[in-house]
Amino acid sequence: MVSFLIAYASWSGNTAETAELIEQTLAAGGASVKMHRIGTGPVPDYREFDAMIVGSFTWDQGSTPDEVKDFVLDVGAKPDHVYVFGTGDTQFGGDELFCSAAVKLARFYNSALEPLKIEQSPRGAQEIRVTAWAEGVLDHWRHLHELTY
Repeated sequence: MVSFLIAYASWSGNTAETAELIEQTLAAGGASVKMHRIGTGPVPDYREFDAMIVGSFTWDQGSTPDEVKDFVLDVGAKPDHVYVFGTGDTQFGGDELFCSAAVKLARFYNSALEPLKIEQSPRGAQEIRVTAWAEGVLDHWRHLHELTY
């Protein structure tokens, strides 16, 4: 069974809600999932998991929140398998700044998949996008696993 660490930062609840939906989708697909809200408690050891998913909101003109930057420093490494999602709001900076924290994190971690970008809340039509992305993460991991074992 594949194990995922989902580490996320959330102030408004949108990123937390997205993380929970990803968790439910991965668990339904047979994965073991540990949730970690960034900024609360010690950072889990990424080496105890097969893959890591990092979620962040975008803040202050396209910035990555300080607590997420601190999390990256606390992890202290670039794990091989990192997937990224983010929440944002196009009314503050348009498409250019929309979920730029997620884009930066995906680039930093050399994520094999494009980051999932959610406008505010994952409810409604966006819930389908979250579920499809999480299923894609699981499929990607399984494909890698089949090729290496």
